[in-house]
Amino acid sequence: MSFTAKDVQALRQSSGAGMMDCKKALEENGGDIEAAKQWLREKGLAASAKRDDRDSAQGIVALQIKGNVGAIVKLKCETDFVAASEHFLAESTALVELVIAKGEAAVAERSAQLEDLKILLKEKIELGDIVRFEASSGNVLDSYIHIQGGRGVNGVLVEMSGATQELAHDIAVHIAFARPKYLQKSDVPESVIAAERATLETVTRNEGKPEAAIGKIVEGRVQGFFKDIALLEQPYAKDDKQSVAQVIGKATIVRFSQVEIG
Repeated sequence: MSFTAKDVQALRQSSGAGMMDCKKALEENGGDIEAAKQWLREKGLAASAKRDDRDSAQGIVALQIKGNVGAIVKLKCETDFVAASEHFLAESTALVELVIAKGEAAVAERSAQLEDLKILLKEKIELGDIVRFEASSGNVLDSYIHIQGGRGVNGVLVEMSGATQELAHDIAVHIAFARPKYLQKSDVPESVIAAERATLETVTRNEGKPEAAIGKIVEGRVQGFFKDIALLEQPYAKDDKQSVAQVIGKATIVRFSQVEIG
């Protein structure tokens, strides 16, 4: 499989590795970008695995809460110029209001308006993630939206039980910053853990660690992996001496969702 200069640049952006290392990784893996990312990690050349799979499209993340119902809609486009336009913003608002009122599937009602918007703005425009939470009676629903260039780019909804509104909001802010993929360790699929453990073992061996110490080092790094991806295990953003689990105490995080642009 061949590769181009654009492939090298894309790999550099997603892995954080140097240009020549990215070229070497693609050469070693026949141009397969995913295999090249793994090769860079194992060689200790990737800056961070967290950069993988991020959506680089432009657009808006629209978020609203009305009563016990909250919704997030990602509307994607090609440029930040279009993303910041009043027509694009108005459409994202209409979509999120429709999802709150009628549910996720209701966005189909605006297919004609989306087609018109493509013609008006002369860009590829499409829907991304659509999320709707209807909080159970007695639960707290809160959110956080990060604004950049006058538009939402990072939105979080969180539903909690036994929590104050302030605590739920603080947890939403933490999620926006820390980007957990799972609520707790037990939610992480065994296949994901096994793949990460195998990668970490290869990384540790490539670092030249003593064979007798590899098992203990890998296990420590697996625990660090959980702190990266499992919300309750993460160090709390406002006080990293405590985990999120410690901060919420007897309260419970029922569910959360995060939607981002870029």
